Amino acid sequence: MIKIEEKLGYAFKNRALLTMALTHSSYANENRSKGSCNERLEFLGDSILGFVVAEYLYKNYPELPEGRMTKLRADMVCEKSLAVTANRLGLGASLLLGRGEEKGGGRERDSILADAVEALLAALYLDSGLSEPKRIIYDYIIADFSAEDHAFADFKTQLQELVQKDGGHTLGYVEIGETGPDHAKEFTVSATLDGFEIARGVGKTKKQAEQNAARAALESRR
Repeated sequence: MIKIEEKLGYAFKNRALLTMALTHSSYANENRSKGSCNERLEFLGDSILGFVVAEYLYKNYPELPEGRMTKLRADMVCEKSLAVTANRLGLGASLLLGRGEEKGGGRERDSILADAVEALLAALYLDSGLSEPKRIIYDYIIADFSAEDHAFADFKTQLQELVQKDGGHTLGYVEIGETGPDHAKEFTVSATLDGFEIARGVGKTKKQAEQNAARAALESRR
């Protein structure tokens, strides 16, 4: 657990909170005299995580409607994302698991790891207030948020939804060129509607270029 505190850059005043955050229900059930499991902390941590990410999206992406922010928040706090965070913090090795979960590979199970991250955030909050869990969320979750894939709320999806409202149209993306050396290429993509170009986008990857083409198409319709 000391290693976890080192990774966090934070020393718990009440280390019982850290122990509880790492205690799975299977361990608590087998050792009833050794304290509670992390389920209640997980409940609180889920709300803290959701709030901090929602605040980040609200402040940093003022152009996004509520539905897009909801989707982005879900992507950022999903089980897989939190499991990656747990592995970076080394939580798996410190989890207190029951014998069955231990044998069943519980230390590598995404659901258990994700729950432990949420519980850890709650433990930090109870020990220090909001500043420490917020710092960890920014350093380990928001920092991994890919602007290239998500920052503009998936303009391709927005454009597709707009096209579908009219019905009977086909939206497509065509790569029309690339420039630069292998380590610094730029791609140009054409967004097409029924085979006719409606906008172009440039990006460091084909995916980014497609998003930028879709964004240009959306802006041209406003």
